[in-house]
Parts: sequence; C-alpha cells; structure tokens
Amino acid sequence: MQDPSTFYKAQLELNKSESKRIFKQLSLYSLLRLSVFVLTGIGIYFTFQNWQIAMGIAVVGVAIFLFLLSRYTDLKSKRNLHKRLITINEDELKIAKGDFHNRSDGSEFQNPKHFFSLDIDLFGKGSFFQFINRTAIKEGAQKLSENLLSNNILNIEERQQAIQELAALPEWRQNYSAIAQGVEIEHSAASIITWLKDYKPFLGKTQYALTIAFGIISIVLIVSGIAEVITISIAGYWLLLGLGITGRYLKKINILAQHTERAKDTFRQYALLLNAIETTEFNSELLKSKQKLIQSEDLKASAIFLKFSKALDALDNRNNLISAIVGNGYFLIDIRNSYRIEQWVTKYADKVDDWFEVVTFFDALNSLGNYAFNHQSFTYPILTEKPITISAEDLGHPLLNPEKRVDSDLRLEEEQFFIVTGANMAGKSTFLRTVALHIVMANVGLPICAKQSKYKPIKLITSMRTTDSLTDDSSYFFSELTRLKFVVDTIEKDTNYFVILDEILKGTNSTDKAIGSRKFVEKLVKLNATGIIATHDLSLTEIEKELEAVKNYYFDAEIINDELFFDYKLKQGVCQNMNASFLLKKMEIV
Repeated sequence: MQDPSTFYKAQLELNKSESKRIFKQLSLYSLLRLSVFVLTGIGIYFTFQNWQIAMGIAVVGVAIFLFLLSRYTDLKSKRNLHKRLITINEDELKIAKGDFHNRSDGSEFQNPKHFFSLDIDLFGKGSFFQFINRTAIKEGAQKLSENLLSNNILNIEERQQAIQELAALPEWRQNYSAIAQGVEIEHSAASIITWLKDYKPFLGKTQYALTIAFGIISIVLIVSGIAEVITISIAGYWLLLGLGITGRYLKKINILAQHTERAKDTFRQYALLLNAIETTEFNSELLKSKQKLIQSEDLKASAIFLKFSKALDALDNRNNLISAIVGNGYFLIDIRNSYRIEQWVTKYADKVDDWFEVVTFFDALNSLGNYAFNHQSFTYPILTEKPITISAEDLGHPLLNPEKRVDSDLRLEEEQFFIVTGANMAGKSTFLRTVALHIVMANVGLPICAKQSKYKPIKLITSMRTTDSLTDDSSYFFSELTRLKFVVDTIEKDTNYFVILDEILKGTNSTDKAIGSRKFVEKLVKLNATGIIATHDLSLTEIEKELEAVKNYYFDAEIINDELFFDYKLKQGVCQNMNASFLLKKMEIV
C-alpha cells in the first residue's frame, strides 16, 4: 500500500487543481447563460409584433438557457465534491500530527452500564472513537459505535479481510465519504423507513389514467387555440377545470409533499452511495454479502433510488407558482407525480431498510479501513484456539505518539489473572487501557498496536471508572459494589470474558479495601476468570503464593539525582518503589 502522508498530499494537490479547472469552466458557463438571456430578450423585443416568431425565440432561448444551467449545476456539484475531498485530505494530514480533538467525539454513545464503554477512553474528548471516526452520516456513526461496543468474537477473520480490502482502496473510500458529506440530512433514515412502511396510498390506476387523458386533451386544445381553430378562451376554461380536479386531492397531496420534502435529499445522496458500492468489485466475503443485499433482478438499487429521487423532485416543483398552475391546470401533474411516488413506495418500501443498512455499513467500515491504511505498521492478530489469551510483542497504546510511546511484551494465558502494582504515574492505567483496546480492536477486526500478537478471542468487561450518582441517590461505594456485582454475575454466566479492574474498593478504608480486594480476586480466580487488576495495595500480591493462576507484574519508578524516572516497562514481580511522599515534597505541598 501507499505511504499515507504521501497519498494525502498528492490527493490534496490533485483536487485543488481540479477545483481550479472547474471554476474556470463555471465562469465560462455563467457568461454564456448571461449572453443567451440578453440575446433572447433582444430577439423577443424586435419580433414582438409577430407573437409566433417571438414565442419561437423564447422557447429556443429558454431551452438553451436551461441546458447551460444544467451543465453549470453538474459542474458545480463536481467542484463541490473536489472541495470536500480537499478538506478530507487536509484533515487526514492534521490528524496524523495529533490535531483531532475538535472532531465529533461520540460522547452520546457512552454508557456507564455497558461492559467497558466508560472505562477505556472509547468515547469522549481525545478518545479512540474521535481519532478513528470518518463517518459522514449519522447512522454511520451509530453503526461504528455499535461495532466498537459489540463484544462480538465471531467471524473476526471475515472482518479483518473486509477491513484489509477497504484499506487498500483509499481513493474509493475518500470518494464515498465526499459523496456522503454532500447533503445535510435533517431527518434520520429510520424515520423515513418508518414513514415508507406505514404509508397508505390514496390514488389508483383510474386517477392516473385520468391525468394521461386530461393531458392529451389539453395539448389538443392549446394547439387548436394557437392555430385559431377554436377560441383560445376554451383552453383557459379547461385550465380552471384541471385546477378544480387537482384541488379535490390537494390536502392529501400536501401531506405527501411534506414527507417527501424530508426524504428527497436522503434518497439523492443514497442513490450516489449505492452506485459507488454497486460499481466496485469486492473480493472479501463480508463486502460481497453486503453488495448482494442491494442487487435486484430488474434494476440496480441505485437506479431505483434515483428514479424515486426524481419523482420526489418532480413533486417538489409544485412550489413554483407558474409550474403549479400550468402543470396542474393542463396536466394534473401533482396527481400524476403523487401516483408515481405511491407506486414506488408500494413496490420497494420493504426493501429500503436493507439498502439503507448497506450504505450505513460501508460508511462505518470506511472508518476502520481508513484506520488500517493510516497504521500500516500495526499488525492483525493471529487468531488461535490454544490456551493463550494474548501473546503480544511490543504492545502499545494506539493513541500515543509513536516517538514517545513505550511498548511492552505481554503473555497472558487462559484463566490467568495478573496483579499489576506500580508507583503513581508509572503507567498502570495506560497499560490496562492498552490491553483493553487490543481486545476491542482485535474483535472488531482492526490491526493492533504491536509488532505481532496471537490472540484467542474473548469478550471484555471492566470496572475502572465508577462514579457516584446523585440522580440515582447512590454513593460512590455503592455504585462500585453494583459494578463489581455486575462483573461477577456476568462471569458466572459466561467465563469467556477478560476482566480488567483498576484500584477497586476505593470508597472504603485501607484495611477493609485490602481484605475485600483479596476476596474479590479469589472469587474471580475460583470462577476461572481471565484478566488483570491494577492496585497500590502490595498485600494483594501475596495471593500469587497461594493461587497458581495469579501472577504479579509491576511498573517501576526510580529517583535518580533527585528526579523521578519512569521506564513504563511491564516487569514480572512486585513494585518496591512508591513515589507519593517524594512528589508531595517535590511539588512543595508538604
């Protein structure tokens, strides 16, 4: 694969160049439109006495003007796409330098009652979600959060293959994101799907046939009036009749128009996204299975969406007063457009859910593919059935600066429990979150921050950041006990969980805490749990002598030349150096 930084810089220059080129074309088309408008006006002015010639000039002039306007609109859309691609590549270069804290952080997906959501910096300021999220639609962000929170240990290799394939398609991913960013969607796909499924048609084939017959008669009357075969006033009375017929259905058409107004931008956007998916040949089974969901026997899903989008646009033209009067008076156009929309809804409402889901799936998975592309030095865990939960070489936290990050080896076998001690700021909590992210990322299918890793898939459960709740009238200590009970209850039902605990029972005195922590670890070991607990309580490390499953590890701190030094390396054994008193003195607190 290409070097990410080189790729983003090249794409940035390419899209800037294309944007400038299209801008010159837009200026030319603006000048041509103005010229056609002026020339048409002059032509009508000098032939006004002969209204047939004047009308001919007007028709030709309007036709040319509309053609130029259509070309201008298409070019403007292309330029806007390139401008969004410029922003995408500028953002990637900023994020690579650590500038990502102003992006959406997914705080709305944080859930204190989830297995690990609150504890491992998955959401919020400076979180993993904020770092990797490249979704362009609201449902895509929701799907990405679901992937991270799923605790799904099935079909990991299938997800790895899909992410690897998308990682190798950076231009496709960027184009998909740029298209998705093209429209501000005010109403969710879920609300649109609900409306489609619940919709009851009010027009039938009889009304549609009436619009055809009425339109044919209108053309005959207009032509006859122009040719002076009949008096032109008849065509005027006919227009009033058409408006009267349309008025009979006006209330229901207005209600339909209100809903379609909300849906039209969504369908236009999704048609383009579906087309991007349909016209790409994927090799991984997961991507191919999603692609099959949007395949239809007669038309592609993108074509079906585009057809509906055009029908919605046609109904939206009723907001133009002249089009509304002439269209409804002579062609019952609102009735005809409403009928076409209802026919589409009747035929495809049940399939839209699948199509929307596929678009959302790719929007979310693009973020994961982008992450893999940006971190080509990371490795995909080798999945194993051997009793080794994690065996990683040079495991590090993926959000830390690679130049400053200190990596450690980790080998933790099935049903082993590590007790990790260490001085303040020595790296215990960061290490716990590193291990937690290894599990989450591996389960999602992402490459992890390590030289290599063997991994037996396991779900994650944590207790690291318990908070009190004034709303629920619960103290900190009670909240922590509730969380620990949740951990035990979960393990009793299913031992295939990796437990991560950080300084438990902080809400009680040191003696009670030591006794309680010991009993809790003994309980987890008895349940054959696998995991890690970090603690400052050195008495807890004595369990290693009694229980074979327990192993002691530590992070060290040294005072060298009256300065505190950390090496942030995981070592086997028990920490002997603590630093609270030194820090209090060093900071002149005591």
